[in-house]
Amino acid sequence: MCYGYPADIIEITMPKHGLALLFGLAPWFMSAAPPIQLSVDASDIARRIVHARETMSVSPGTLRLAYPKWIPGEHAPSGPVTDVVGLKITGGGKTLVWRRDPVELYIIAVDVPPGVTSIEVSFDFLSPADVAGGFSSGSSATSQLGMMSWNQVLMYPAGTPSDQLDLQPTLKVPRGWRYGTALPIARESGETIEFQPASLTTVVDSPVLMGANFKTIDLSPGQSPPHYLNIAADSPAALEASQDKIDKLINLVKESGSMYGSRHYRDYHFLLTLSDRVAHFGLEHHESSDDRIAEKALTDDTLWRAQGALMPHEMTHSWNGKFRRPAGLATGDFEKPMDGALLWVYEGLTNYLGEVLAARSGIWTAEQYRQNLADEAAALDDTPGRNWRPLSDTATAAQLLYGSRADGESSRRSVDYYPEGSLIWLEADTLIRRESRGQRSLDTFIQSFYGGPGGKPDLKPYTADELYAALNAVQPYDWRGFFEQRIYKIQTRAPLGGIAAGGWRLVFKNQPSEMFKSGETAHKGVNVRYSAGLVLSDQGDVLDVIPGSPADRSGMVAGAKVLAANGRQFSAETIRAAIKDAKGGATPIELITKDGDIYKTFRLDCYTGERYPDLERDATQPDLLSDIARAHAK
Repeated sequence: MCYGYPADIIEITMPKHGLALLFGLAPWFMSAAPPIQLSVDASDIARRIVHARETMSVSPGTLRLAYPKWIPGEHAPSGPVTDVVGLKITGGGKTLVWRRDPVELYIIAVDVPPGVTSIEVSFDFLSPADVAGGFSSGSSATSQLGMMSWNQVLMYPAGTPSDQLDLQPTLKVPRGWRYGTALPIARESGETIEFQPASLTTVVDSPVLMGANFKTIDLSPGQSPPHYLNIAADSPAALEASQDKIDKLINLVKESGSMYGSRHYRDYHFLLTLSDRVAHFGLEHHESSDDRIAEKALTDDTLWRAQGALMPHEMTHSWNGKFRRPAGLATGDFEKPMDGALLWVYEGLTNYLGEVLAARSGIWTAEQYRQNLADEAAALDDTPGRNWRPLSDTATAAQLLYGSRADGESSRRSVDYYPEGSLIWLEADTLIRRESRGQRSLDTFIQSFYGGPGGKPDLKPYTADELYAALNAVQPYDWRGFFEQRIYKIQTRAPLGGIAAGGWRLVFKNQPSEMFKSGETAHKGVNVRYSAGLVLSDQGDVLDVIPGSPADRSGMVAGAKVLAANGRQFSAETIRAAIKDAKGGATPIELITKDGDIYKTFRLDCYTGERYPDLERDATQPDLLSDIARAHAK
């Protein structure tokens, strides 16, 4: 299916809800139980405080209430229950005593007296100020904006599938602020929005972005379903994206339609937060995405490049992760642990398709796409943790690895199924093209597996066997063996077969690529792992030491701070100059470090000169990478 939109962008002047009222269709699932009345007052969100109140029907006896623990898309028990304060439960005009389950700490029990038919649950949620990590439970509000995630401000009867509970939510936003959400709206009154009744599944899947500096842009004017870019920023200037960048996001909508062939949503909202004072990440939802990037990302080309695949990645999850989801992740209950064994499909395939969509839409050029691929391949190929840990274990242990430290990452491995997924699914793509003599590609599989009738959200879980069968239906091959070899067995080298079959080879050059430099700038780092074996912050903090590298052999340790390189105060320029000057010589690089209150000097036998990854064309193979990256929408 192709979607053609006008080249000009029409910015919509609209009420605070970002046009959602116009397209508030009836929920696709309604249970027979009376809806839980959920009233959320976010008028203090600028102070990182949100007030929640629920009224629900009950029966006498012991009632167990659950606070959402396993958050979809975060693949971990990351519900921020420790930020719930002031919990109070009343019924029949009296305060009821509650007690926490001593084993399952996300569940509380309350004894409902005879004659009481409803209770009120009230509490405050404290959004943290620390911007370091945490996904949606991390910093989500500043004095100018806030992201409201419904799972943080509600409790529900424990053990009840989320599809079988209906909520009637209302939300009060700060005076003068506007907002965007995919959750259908019934009516507005002042700063208070009343949403249409929806299942607990839908409510939790539909966050609300709000802000004093807010803009909504229609990315598919006159088309159905509609797509919106809702932006909240810490400053008015940050909202001023160039027309060229908006055009690329319009292209993204077109290219996603071309790739998948159908859309499983009523409307779609990119909820884009521009701030340096919130946690930076992306989180997928069926009809929206929670995308949080640097304040100047829409006005600074370097930051834009570094975050170029984020929105394509999260949008792809609407199909791969929300519509089709591994059975182990489709628990139907926010308390049941998730099985992440197939995250190499959920996240790995999404990583590949998101990067491809970034190239096809023009957010990245074809060269930038290849440079990013080179960066991923080189880092994975330079990870000693591959010697003991198969990729499958990084998926199974995802809930542990998401919060793991930076130091020791090369030995430990992190959630490598993201970047390694790009390499493996690229190889699958080139294999289908080769075996079918160019008649089919991974796009063929994508449309057959993720396409079908659209128009509203739906969920179709799958198993590994069903995935292999679907691939075989597109291109007969030993897909089980293909993936088991690359994912479930130890592979000491990164899977570079797709790059080679795509007509390119991984090489190292003495100058960093545009994408390499963008990544360093965005992450405020200095990456000299391929020469000295160090991953540093731009202030000289040693984030990781690569085992077997010159830095490792010299005795350097993560957690220290480099103060000087060859007698000159540390900076990215001075350490690179030291590496460059040592090339081909015999004089070690001298680094002075501070570890606590201990100063030490280390001498690195590093004589390779500067080394940065890139891809080089192999003329003996067809250039499939360029064909994969070209625009496909007509």
